[in-house]
Amino acid sequence: MRGYRGIKYTLFVCCYVFWVVSAVLIAVGIYAKIAKEKDVVDTLTFDPALLLIVVGSVMFLMTFLGCCGALRNAPCLLRTFLGILVVVLLLQIAAGVVGYLFTDMVMERTERLMMKAIVRYREDRDLENAIDFVQKKFHCCGVDGHRDWSQNIYFECSETNPSLEACGVPFSCCVHLQNQTVLNTMCGYGMQQLDERPAAQDVFIVGCLEKTVRWAKNNLLLVAGLTGGLLLLEVTPGL
Repeated sequence: MRGYRGIKYTLFVCCYVFWVVSAVLIAVGIYAKIAKEKDVVDTLTFDPALLLIVVGSVMFLMTFLGCCGALRNAPCLLRTFLGILVVVLLLQIAAGVVGYLFTDMVMERTERLMMKAIVRYREDRDLENAIDFVQKKFHCCGVDGHRDWSQNIYFECSETNPSLEACGVPFSCCVHLQNQTVLNTMCGYGMQQLDERPAAQDVFIVGCLEKTVRWAKNNLLLVAGLTGGLLLLEVTPGL
């Protein structure tokens, strides 16, 4: 009995935490949607702000059912919560299987989407922040390499480009020293003109596509283990 109560309260706490997170996602998405300039052109198929609102709303509904079901000990709500989780899990498994069977096609479309994002960098503040985050997080630059930034009009490496950032890369590609306290936003200037070895001393030259795929493979077992543990935790109260 104590074990059941412990699992029930653990489920309630987990759902409550994700419920708060989902509310924050909705608030951030609404704020980003309202604050975004009206003349900004959407650069991707889905607006990042709208995506935050949709994901946050789905999470809010799911975790609300989990919180109420665990707190009120309502089997109906817990079964509904469990059913939604099973559907989400099956969709994730299906997406993983499709991605594995059609690896080349998925990689090609992903590369195309990432290149499109680079081309339209600076046209959308959300997109710009997302690219900068990925490049700083994974220590990468561009899609296949740092010279991909020549596809952007601001960083295009040509004699006719009047931009001050011509032949450069964004500051998020730069290698930051441990003792560096002041951000140098001009650290990527002219890096496309250098050979890979000298350029690698100041900027990341490995593409983000390779880095993200490598990260996914290295963390595949961890993600699967956490998903399985969370599913087991959520299934037990509903049985």
